[in-house]
Amino acid sequence: MLFNLPKESKDQIKDTLKLYFQNEREEEIGDLAAENLLELIANEIGPHFYNQGVKDSKEMCEQRMMSLEEDLLSLERPILPKRY
Repeated sequence: MLFNLPKESKDQIKDTLKLYFQNEREEEIGDLAAENLLELIANEIGPHFYNQGVKDSKEMCEQRMMSLEEDLLSLERPILPKRY
């Protein structure tokens, strides 16, 4: 598996997948099938969500940096010409 989740999180996700199959497809899947499906989702679909999260984080950081730059520039004091 390409990601590291705590066992409790993996178990919760597997339970959710098994419940989905039971409620939506009227199929019962076991732990192994749920684990295989979780691995498929993590390896094939997960990177799309991960990359979007990275992109969103990058945009947020860029916005914060622009805001910080504006804040810093607002602290500048005017330099008056010398009067002598």
